[in-house]
Amino acid sequence: MALYSRSGRPRPQAGGFELFVWYYMRLSGVALFVLALTHFSLQHFLFDPANETSQWIFNQRWNSVFWRSFDWLMLMMVVTHAFLGIRTVTMDYVKGGWRTLALTVLYLVGVIIFVMGTSVVLSVQMPGGA
Repeated sequence: MALYSRSGRPRPQAGGFELFVWYYMRLSGVALFVLALTHFSLQHFLFDPANETSQWIFNQRWNSVFWRSFDWLMLMMVVTHAFLGIRTVTMDYVKGGWRTLALTVLYLVGVIIFVMGTSVVLSVQMPGGA
């Protein structure tokens, strides 16, 4: 009897897109852990949550290219990690024409959410025209 059991999806033997997705899911999971922990620590330990109004977000957080980039990176990592995870589940459990339909809808929704998130981060105007 083994002392431990392997969990998770085994690494694909063939190269290509499936191997890329396999590695990306592992690396993005670690990156999301670091980004989310950093975000949580900054928002709840470094700054007082009672003072974090929408005006504070505009004046302190999003008035900096660094923080906009940080928030955009975290958003895009969440979107890509989630949609590639749903893609993996769809590939495992849905067969035939339903798989094609489900993946088409999934990719379409993923692109729409990616574009919407990016457009919000890039186009939100600062108060006072800054």
